[in-house]
This record gives sequence, structure tokens and C-alpha cells, in this order.
Amino acid sequence: MLLTLQIATLLYMLPLLLLNVILCFYFYLYLPMKQLGENAGNLEAAIEQLLNAEKQARLAGDVAATRNAVTEILRMCFEARAWKTLNDQIVLLSKRRGQLKQAVTAMVQQAMQYIDETPDLETRIELIKILNSVSAGKIYVEIERARLIKKLAKIKEEQGLIAEAADLMQEIAVETFGAMAKTEKIAFILEQVRLCLDRQDYVRAQILSRKISTRVFDADVSKEKKKPKEGDNVVEEAPVDIPSLPELKRIYYELMIRYYSHKNDYLEICRCYKAIYEIPSVKENPAEWIPILRKICWYLVLSPHDPMQSSLLNSTLEDKNLSEIPNFKLLLKQLVTMEVIQWTTLWDSYKDEFENESNLGKNLGEKAAEDLRERVIEHKAEKHLSDMVVSKALVAKIDRPMGIVCFQRAKDSNDVLNSWAANLERLLDLVEKSCHQIHKETMVHKAALKV
Repeated sequence: MLLTLQIATLLYMLPLLLLNVILCFYFYLYLPMKQLGENAGNLEAAIEQLLNAEKQARLAGDVAATRNAVTEILRMCFEARAWKTLNDQIVLLSKRRGQLKQAVTAMVQQAMQYIDETPDLETRIELIKILNSVSAGKIYVEIERARLIKKLAKIKEEQGLIAEAADLMQEIAVETFGAMAKTEKIAFILEQVRLCLDRQDYVRAQILSRKISTRVFDADVSKEKKKPKEGDNVVEEAPVDIPSLPELKRIYYELMIRYYSHKNDYLEICRCYKAIYEIPSVKENPAEWIPILRKICWYLVLSPHDPMQSSLLNSTLEDKNLSEIPNFKLLLKQLVTMEVIQWTTLWDSYKDEFENESNLGKNLGEKAAEDLRERVIEHKAEKHLSDMVVSKALVAKIDRPMGIVCFQRAKDSNDVLNSWAANLERLLDLVEKSCHQIHKETMVHKAALKV
């Protein structure tokens, strides 16, 4: 009986539901569009009609009708090229009481398509600022706001206002955006790093670069994306102008090369070039990997000797591609052998290549040449010192990781005990002399009192 009653109630309510849908379509969509055609020559009257329809749909909670009314208002303003009216309507619609999130999102997304169609730069900046103010503080349009800030920062940079562009970009923390695509996040952070380097703010550039884990570049992009579970954030697709992960990897390490070049950290620069060298697209093209491999060799030579430098040096020597540049293979072999390197001979052989190397001789100049000479001298000094130790001309112990040479002879247990005994003997002598002086001063003081 209960099931029969429910079916009867459903059959009774079904015509009423269909009638409600038809009436909503008629009043919220058909009539406004009809009146819009009749008032095509009067933009303000047409907008007023659509605003009334938007109000009715918004109060009724009709998401689709509200979104359609809002986007139709913007479309009319755009087609009429009424940019001031467009800005005013965006602000008005966003501030209406109980405005639906879906309507605001659709409005911002549609208005962003009109940015590149603006007639002049002033109008474009004004539209971006209006959309930025509307989307500020709203999580559901945080991705759109990040893209707006990026557009505005690009305009500021083209105007030569690097500091303002960098400050604008730093307002957005895209690493907290769950719905933004991974590649778009990385591209945004890299843009922040680049602007900081352009304004020579190296401390902030380093802080921002640490937001990117280098492991993300090694992710397998060929794997199919897992379908999001119910309740998970839906990740949006990245725009078509966002580079792929391998391209972002190269951009990242090129920016880090700029940062480490400021600090003259040759080993880190070498590691950055090594990472670029490992990119598949680079390894497949000899025109790309040969210049990069040359830079790897130069920065390995310039780097101070330590375990990391030694490991990179040996791994580079094992690279089969190094045979394509035999001069550099010979250069690296001289560093791993115990033979003394003649500075004048080496400099005469590699001077032209060193000075012609882009981003090496030009940017670092005399500093790089001096460091190269210092590395050669270090190699020579270590070999000479080792020979003197072997011949027992002197006593020394080299601690390569710490960069310390200790010239003190190691003592056996008898020497240590003898030194302790001598120290105790000197201490007792000092105590005896002190007691004698104290006794002498006491006797003098007593004699003075008797007088």
C-alpha cells in the first residue's frame, strides 16, 4: 500500500514539476531574450531587463538562469565596445546580495576573454584591475586571479617596472591552490623567481625556488591520470601556453644557474648544467648537448676539490659523448692524474676556448681565469706536498673533505706521558715558588708590625 501511494503521489507531482520547468524557461530565458531583441538599439534598457531577470533567477536559486543572464550582460557590453559600462556591470553584479558563486566564476572567466580585445593599454589595465578586485578573497576564483596578476605583471615588466611586477607576483601563493594544474603552478613560481633575479633580489629568489621540488621533474608524464574520487579537488587543465615538464625543468635550472653565478658557486652551476644535459630532448640533439657538456667540463675544472666534485669528475669522464670533444676529455684527465699540470702550457692551449665560451669568460671574466689558475696550483701543490711526505722531508696529513693539512708529528704513548710529566714538574715548580713568595711577604709584614 505504501509503495502504491508513493507512486501515485509521484505521478500526481510530475506534471507540476514539468510545468515549473517550462515557466522558468519562459520567464527567465525566453522573455529576456525576446525583450533584448526588441531593445537592441538601447543598451541600457536591455541591460536593465536582464538585471531584472538575473534578480528573479538569483532569488529563486536558479544557477543556470543566473549564469546565463550575467554572461549575456557582459557579452552585450563587449559587442557594443562599452568598456566603462562593462567594468561597472562587473562590479555591480559581483556585489549583489546573495550572488551565486557559479555566476561570479562564469562572469570572471568570460570577462578574461575580453582582455586581449581591449582597444588600448589603459583600458586593458583597468579591466584587469576590476577583475582582480572582484576575485580577491574568493577561493573559487583563485586560479583566475593568479592568471590576472600574471597578465598585469607582464604589462608592468614591459613598461620597465620590474620591481612592481615582482611585488605583484609575490602576492599570490599558488602552491596552496589545489585545483591548479601542476605545470601551471611550477610555471608561475618560476616567473616569480625570474622577476626576483631581474631585480637582483637573490635572497627572495632562493626562497621561492625552494618551493619547487626537483623530483617533480622526474615524474612519468606518460602514465594516465587517475580519476578523482568523490570529494577530491578537480584539477583544471593547464592553459595551452604553459610549457611541458621537461621544458619547465630546463627553465628552472637556467634560473638556478643565474642565481649560483651571482655567488660564483661553480660546483652548483655544474650540477645545474648536468641536470639540463640529462633532459631527453637535449641528449637527442648534438647541437644542444655539446655546448652544455663543454660548460660542464669548464665548471668542473673551476670547482674546488671535494668529494662531490671528484664524483662528478669521474662520472663525466665515463660519459661516451665526451669523446666528441677530445680536448676537454684530455683536460679532465689531467685533473684526475697525479702528474703536475704546467699552468702556462695549459693556459696557452685553452685560452681561446675559455675566453670564447659564452656565459663563462664574458660573465665571470678575470675572476674565472684566476680561479682556474688557483685550481691548477692546488693540484700542483698537493702533488708536491705528497712527494715530500713520501720522501720524509716533512711530516703532514691531508684532510681533503675539510681542506686542512696538519703538519704536526703524531705522538706515541711514551711521548704523551713524558710531556705530561714535564708539565707536572713545571706546575710543582710554580707552586713552590709561589709558596716561597707568600712566606717572604708574611715575614716582612710581621717585622714591620714589631717596629
